[in-house]
Amino acid sequence: MKIIRYGSKQLEKIYNRGAFKKPRVEEKVKKIIDDVRSFGDEALLKYTKKFDGIKLMPRQLKVAEIEISGAYQNISPNFVASLKTVIENVNRFYRKALKKSWRMKDGDGVVLGENYTPLERVGIYIPAGTAPLVSTVYMTVLPAKIAGVKKIALISPPNKFGQINPHILVMADLLKVNEVYRVGGAQGIAALAYGTKTIPAVDKIVGPGNIYVSEAKRQVFGQVDIDMIAGPTELVIIANRSSDPKFILADLAAQKEHAKGLAVLVTNSKALAKLIKSQSQDQDGSIILTKNLEQAVEVSNKIAPEHLEIMVQNPQRLLKGIKNAGAIFLGPYSPAAVGDYVAGPSHVLPTAGTARFFSGLSVCDFIKSNHIISYSKKALEKMREPLEKIAGIEGLTKHLDSVKARFL
Repeated sequence: MKIIRYGSKQLEKIYNRGAFKKPRVEEKVKKIIDDVRSFGDEALLKYTKKFDGIKLMPRQLKVAEIEISGAYQNISPNFVASLKTVIENVNRFYRKALKKSWRMKDGDGVVLGENYTPLERVGIYIPAGTAPLVSTVYMTVLPAKIAGVKKIALISPPNKFGQINPHILVMADLLKVNEVYRVGGAQGIAALAYGTKTIPAVDKIVGPGNIYVSEAKRQVFGQVDIDMIAGPTELVIIANRSSDPKFILADLAAQKEHAKGLAVLVTNSKALAKLIKSQSQDQDGSIILTKNLEQAVEVSNKIAPEHLEIMVQNPQRLLKGIKNAGAIFLGPYSPAAVGDYVAGPSHVLPTAGTARFFSGLSVCDFIKSNHIISYSKKALEKMREPLEKIAGIEGLTKHLDSVKARFL
């Protein structure tokens, strides 16, 4: 790991890590999406053969019930039992976040409010590269379920045998996912967005993926909603001389299990910086040396990391200054791994500095609101003058007429 001092120009590369485009990826993804829109299942089969090396028949795109039930035979016996507490943690967290419809009234006969209703149909993408992300199934499905989404379609790339990881299938079955399809990549995203003969279109797509999946989500946004455009995973640790270096080294090592992940230590301790540099096995990570912890908070806010660990004696004091982070882990016994698997909040989080304006996946991501407006004649009369003035300034005479018609 290299040590970078606060104020160095080298920090700009970390701060602006998301400010780039890959034109070739953009072009390839656009071609794939156009093919799926034009040729549907035929295009899905073509790209599955090209990218996954698997030749499928159209009827094989959807995973059959018998294959899902058979997946239970290929998992460890205690897998299901071990999930009970984890699932309850996620459910408990998101039940607290659920919004309720509301109304407000005044004496003139005005009723205003909002109705919250769940999305009809949601698509969930589960990566299955070097490590099939089983945890992402419950971290995405459960908030959607709690929000009230009735129809959930899960897609995941098949392995070289044309199968989906049995743990993913079992998890989807336990959570009563309606449909599972063996398709991945940009073609899978296109199928969820525009629909094919086999895969009906959805209202929203959530879940992480590689650069092609992320680019596909970006291109279909507007046709459907998406959660966010995610990049490589990130960890920033704020620490000082009181922090345990063993914990820091362990968490940095865990972070680097992810390919191309960002691993940064921000500290005001020269001794800690030198120790971590000498003992770390990571050559790509960075140690940012600041004058004090206030500067460390400033640096973290500029990075806007996916995961932020505050590993100092009184993390609550620094928490007040944190504005930009996907998930914040307080104290030495709150490693990011706890958020990845068991704490409750979803591990689908903003990356590449987008924590400045994106939030982690929430039950609210699966709910839409309708504004409710009800006026009596008396209430309309009271607001007639300002309404007519504003409409008059804008030159929308028919808007004026629609109000006047009620008083003729």
